[in-house]
Amino acid sequence: MTARFVDQAGVEHEVPWLEAGERQLEECLPVRAFPVLKGRRVAPGWYWSATNHALVHYGFKAMRTQVMMLDHDRQVVALACRPVELLWRGRGGRVISHAPHLMGRLADGSGLLLDCVGRFGAGRRLVRRAVHVEAAAAAVGWHYRLVGPPPAVVEANVRWLAGYRHPRCAQDRLAQVAACFRSPLPLVEGVRQLGDPIAVWPAVFHALWRGVLRVPLERALHERVVAVASPTAAQR
Repeated sequence: MTARFVDQAGVEHEVPWLEAGERQLEECLPVRAFPVLKGRRVAPGWYWSATNHALVHYGFKAMRTQVMMLDHDRQVVALACRPVELLWRGRGGRVISHAPHLMGRLADGSGLLLDCVGRFGAGRRLVRRAVHVEAAAAAVGWHYRLVGPPPAVVEANVRWLAGYRHPRCAQDRLAQVAACFRSPLPLVEGVRQLGDPIAVWPAVFHALWRGVLRVPLERALHERVVAVASPTAAQR
C-alpha cells in the first residue's frame, strides 16, 4: 500500500504507507477537494478549530459535525481534512484509492483516520474500503473510525459549547472557575459566586468546552446541571 499527500509547499509525494505514517500528515494540505453538489444543504466550508488555532476544511454536513467533535476531544492535539490518500491493488490488479475524510493527531503521538457517515449510513463501497483502511491504520499503530452522527443531545450540547471555544471567552478566569467548582455544584450557583453572570457565563462555557469542568453531555445542558472541576484542571 502506498500513500499520496501534498506538503505545505504544495509538493505532491507518493511513498509507502509505512513511511507516510511517520510523517506529520496533519500539517499537509487536502489531497482532494470537495465538490459542490446540487441539492446538498451544506456546501464545503471552513471551521475555526480551537485545537489547531486555524481553519479546517469540511466538505458536507456530517463532516462538519465530526470536525467539531474532534475539536472538542481532549485526546486530539491536531486535526486535518483529507491530508492523505491511500492506494492499493484490488482484484485484477486494479488500483483502488481512498482519502479518509479527516485525520486527528492524538496526544500519545498516534494518528486517527476517520470517515464520516450521514444519517442514512455508509454505502457498500465505503464499507469495503474501510476494511483496508482500518488494516493500514493498525499497521502503523493508528486508529480508524467509520462514524455516524453522534447522539442528538450530545451533538446539541457540544455545538452550544463550540460557540464559546475561542480562547477570548476564557477572560483569564479558568483558574477561578476551576477553584469554584472543586466540589460538584450546579452551574448557575457557581456562576453567581464568581460574579456578574453576563461576564462569567462565557468563561464557564469555555471551561466546559476545554474540559476544565465536567458535566454529563448525554443529558440536556441547562443552568442547574451539576458540574465539577476536572482532576487535571490545574494543568490546563
